[in-house]
Amino acid sequence: MVETLTGADSRLEPFRAELTGYCYRLLGSGFEAEDAVQETLLRAWRSFGRYDEQRASLRTWLYSIATNVCLDMLRSPQRRALAMDLSPVGTPGPNVGAPAPERLFVQPVPDASVLPADGDPQELAVQRETIRLAFVAALQHLPPRQRVVLILREVLRWKTEEVATLLDTTAASVTSALQRARSTLKAIDVVSGEPFRPSDPAQRELLTRYCTAFERHDVTALVALLREDATMSMPPFTWWLRGRDQIRRALLDPDASCAGARLIPVAANGSPAFWQTRPGTDGAHVPFALVLLDVSEGLVSGITTYLDAARLTRLFGDPVTAVPAPTGSPLAIR
Repeated sequence: MVETLTGADSRLEPFRAELTGYCYRLLGSGFEAEDAVQETLLRAWRSFGRYDEQRASLRTWLYSIATNVCLDMLRSPQRRALAMDLSPVGTPGPNVGAPAPERLFVQPVPDASVLPADGDPQELAVQRETIRLAFVAALQHLPPRQRVVLILREVLRWKTEEVATLLDTTAASVTSALQRARSTLKAIDVVSGEPFRPSDPAQRELLTRYCTAFERHDVTALVALLREDATMSMPPFTWWLRGRDQIRRALLDPDASCAGARLIPVAANGSPAFWQTRPGTDGAHVPFALVLLDVSEGLVSGITTYLDAARLTRLFGDPVTAVPAPTGSPLAIR
């Protein structure tokens, strides 16, 4: 029995990253995705002795377990969303309201948890696009089973018959669900900026200029890098802003000053992302927020700043003690 369980560990563990990516797209939370995959692997480990490879591949069997785990977790009617879906646009000033529960927001996820370490660059680009915050938030508009169908068919490229088998339904039902899901997403008109291309010199230059302006607290230079219709939000607050001038007013507020802060590149949600750190009481920098950017037509079109840094370090690691990105890495932009 011990040998069987040891063998199960070695055969199950290689699926962790792709299962986490699947669960993250379904659930919209890096924390919940990790919990779902842990439960999936635990159930698989416990029943591995009864697994019949003649009935399904190991990958299909694991996805079936993960799907059931996630569908159980999605029984709550509350869907995760971005601030722009939760409240009307706000105005600059100190009145940002009270923090909302974490469960209301789409939460970030480390790239390393959900993306393959290597593989076809074109496929990796698709995978990166489908963990962007806007896309994951759009998926939350779909009923759970439609969400499963769309992710398996459109993102993971499963065949209709394979999805039908996993969901114990007919191919016609899968096709119908996919059509309804596509229609819903088309109506939402998902806009998340252009794809993140880490090796693109123009994008690298933009992000370098953004970091430099931010760390110098040069609001004029920073705002000049924003689109006219750029948005800014700060979960766990539902308050958000739209427009370069509104964001400029917020950044000039002395009570909300980021003077002295630094930006440390991090790989999150297939997007340009940074830890924002600030000097602590002893002068050493400590994590303050996780910042994700959207880029469009050479400018920054969206800024999402997750303020729950203490909790997020449990998922992403402490940026102050993390090993710097190697030279030539898509994150080594400074």
